[in-house]
Amino acid sequence: MVRARDEEFAEFFAARFDTYRRIAHAMCGDWAVAEEITQDSFVKVYARWSKVRRDTADAYLRTVLTRSFLDTRRRGRARERVVAEVPDSPVGGESTIPDQEVLRSALLSVPPGQRAVLVLRFVADLSVEQAAAALSCSTGTVKSQTARGLATLRAAYPENVRSV
Repeated sequence: MVRARDEEFAEFFAARFDTYRRIAHAMCGDWAVAEEITQDSFVKVYARWSKVRRDTADAYLRTVLTRSFLDTRRRGRARERVVAEVPDSPVGGESTIPDQEVLRSALLSVPPGQRAVLVLRFVADLSVEQAAAALSCSTGTVKSQTARGLATLRAAYPENVRSV
C-alpha cells in the first residue's frame, strides 16, 4: 500500500518538477530559490498525498507553490541575495543583458503578490477563477492585482530597456 503510494507520487513528481520549477523561477527570479520553493512544495504535497484527489493534484500543487513563494517574501527572504562571487561590473553599469533578462528584471520589480498573479495567469496559463483558487482570494482580487501588476510591469520595462 505504502509502496504503491510512493511510486504514484514519484511518477507525479518526475512528470511535473521541471514545469513547477520554471513557474517558481518566474515568480522569484532565482533558480536556486525556485528549486527550494518547488522542493518544499512537493514535500508538503507528499505529506498529504493520501488525501489529495488525483484529478485536482496539479491545482493543489500550484496553490502550495504559490503560497510557499509568498511566504518567502513575507519572511524577508527576498532581501537576501546570496552570490558565489562578487560581480565584475558595478550594478547599473553598461551591460549587454538580453531582452529576456530585461523582462525578468522588470518582472522582479513587480510586488510579490501581483507577480504571483501575473505568473499564474500568463506563465502557468490559468484562468481568473483558477488563479483565485490557487491564491485563496476572489476573482475580483485576481483581476485588480493583474491590472496593477501589468501597469507596474509596463512602467518598469521601458525603464530597464533604456538602461541597457
